[in-house]
Amino acid sequence: MPVTVTVGLDGSPESLAAAEWAAREAKLRGMPVKLVHVLDPIPVPTAQAPLIGAETLQYWRERVPRKSAGDLRLRHPDVEIVDEQAVGRPADALTAAAEDAALLVLGSRGLSGVGGYLVGSVGQAVVARTATPVVLVRAEEKTADGHTTDLPDAAPTANSHGPVVLGLDIDRPDDSVIEFAFDEATRHLAPLRVVHAWDCPPYYPYGFSAEPGLYERLSHQQSLALSEVVRPWREKFPGVDIVEVSPFGAAAKHLVEASREGSLLVVGRRSRRRALGVHIGPVTHAVLHHATVPVAVVAHP
Repeated sequence: MPVTVTVGLDGSPESLAAAEWAAREAKLRGMPVKLVHVLDPIPVPTAQAPLIGAETLQYWRERVPRKSAGDLRLRHPDVEIVDEQAVGRPADALTAAAEDAALLVLGSRGLSGVGGYLVGSVGQAVVARTATPVVLVRAEEKTADGHTTDLPDAAPTANSHGPVVLGLDIDRPDDSVIEFAFDEATRHLAPLRVVHAWDCPPYYPYGFSAEPGLYERLSHQQSLALSEVVRPWREKFPGVDIVEVSPFGAAAKHLVEASREGSLLVVGRRSRRRALGVHIGPVTHAVLHHATVPVAVVAHP
């Protein structure tokens, strides 16, 4: 059974923010944090160079995880912190590390002066390939308890209990995605905002003007369908305060907007392969680049 919250660590501000988020999450789960530092193999001639040497290289390669683990232990003395090194391609090594984890947490690099943030080829590849839930965190992100990820001791903000936001496809709802969101809301004592965005064929807007009440009927049908999907989960998690919304329009747009008032955004990813390899889907891809809070991607069949 997975017993760790694992973090991909490279020493960047984003990966350090991910480690900070992971430590808080691990405390709530009663699990240790495992910091995984992936190293690219060094050619033998380089390692044997007289001005570098194998011992010097080893020292600098161990410095990032050693220092990060030490700092994290000081800030979170009640959380067990372990660190390890892996050698190989980062995407491959992190995908392998995720197999023994309950949760994999990665940093997501910001784009200076540009809205949104860059997931990066490594993060995107890991998200697309692993069956373990992956959370992507960027520096200066707000956590569910109101802290900022780069300021561990910051005071809670007005949004300290922002909701966990769940993007739900009611046509193909998956229990693992829904349960993950409810569990997170329960752990963080946060409300849950369930967002189901719906759209219709391009010719329907003409019908809205030609047939009075058509939009209202369709909207009501979508709301009822959403409530029906959520109803058994309300019964299973009676302590969670749930808000259901079913806006008209693009799902990614509404999820990004909802995340601005939230603490965590949860979306699903279908585990399927295509001719050109694995994909994460257009909605998940969009929210990973533009959501303003940590994004949890939960794979499902």
